[in-house]
Amino acid sequence: MQQFGLCFDKVKKDCLKFIKSQETKADKFKNKERMIKLFLIPLCFWISKKANKKRPYFVGLAGGQGTGKTTISSLIRIILTKYFKLNVFRISIDDFYKTRKERINLSKRVHPMLLTRGVPGTHDINMMLNFFKRSKSKKFNRFKLPSFNKAVDDRNNKKKWYDLKKRPDVVIFEGWCVGAQSEKNNTLKKTINSMEKAKDQKQIWRKYVNHQLKSKYKILFSQLNCLIYLKAKNFTLLQKWRLKQERKLWVKSKIKSNFKIMSKGDVLNFMQTYQRITQNMFRYMPKYASIVFNLNTNHQIKSAVYKRK
Repeated sequence: MQQFGLCFDKVKKDCLKFIKSQETKADKFKNKERMIKLFLIPLCFWISKKANKKRPYFVGLAGGQGTGKTTISSLIRIILTKYFKLNVFRISIDDFYKTRKERINLSKRVHPMLLTRGVPGTHDINMMLNFFKRSKSKKFNRFKLPSFNKAVDDRNNKKKWYDLKKRPDVVIFEGWCVGAQSEKNNTLKKTINSMEKAKDQKQIWRKYVNHQLKSKYKILFSQLNCLIYLKAKNFTLLQKWRLKQERKLWVKSKIKSNFKIMSKGDVLNFMQTYQRITQNMFRYMPKYASIVFNLNTNHQIKSAVYKRK
């Protein structure tokens, strides 16, 4: 415990500074010091014991929309860098979305719902697999990785891409569906919301997405060394948090007229494409994730369960 205290003293300033940068006047983080002390610092000690400087340690961080993946993964990076002196690279699966043009082509070729970013099949899987492979290479060469701008629903200009200059000790790979598993074909038949009922009557979209999880994404996720899951209570709560997230994006967007900020109806419709996999993750991921952070209704970590030592 004394070590945790020393660690907190060293990282407190940087962590709180980052949290402040994520806040708006209407949306302040509560109990932030408690979260850092009780949950994130012990997690970082756990990761640091696993990390081997000879090859990167891949940390998967999963959780539904609005659970705080970006904030928590960024704080983990700060702690591991500042206190443990590890070279940490953090990236989201969202940054690997196919371009808008590629998704338009996919929607014409397979199913119109694949124009909407998010589900497995809308990411550039080959680019992700190549990223994992190059990160592990003994003969590491500097390379760039994409960054995605959700406000314009497309990749950023290459000038704004991530520049991976040296091989990382730890890679934090975060995303809503990271580590998700496919479901059985017989459960795909039952529609779970109005969007599936209206737009996927022949189950083409569901089957395509599920096949992606069963094949390429399974190969990708199998390369993760551990999986951390941020578990919310239910899907309704995620909808509430995602709406709050969109409002923050609106506040932080400077050139509002050019940005594709979503209305409440747009957000709720958008989330229906996530619902099937998210609900399966609620059901099954706590059984196979390395660590589960249970979130309360106030968006805070209330408990941690370590499944694998």
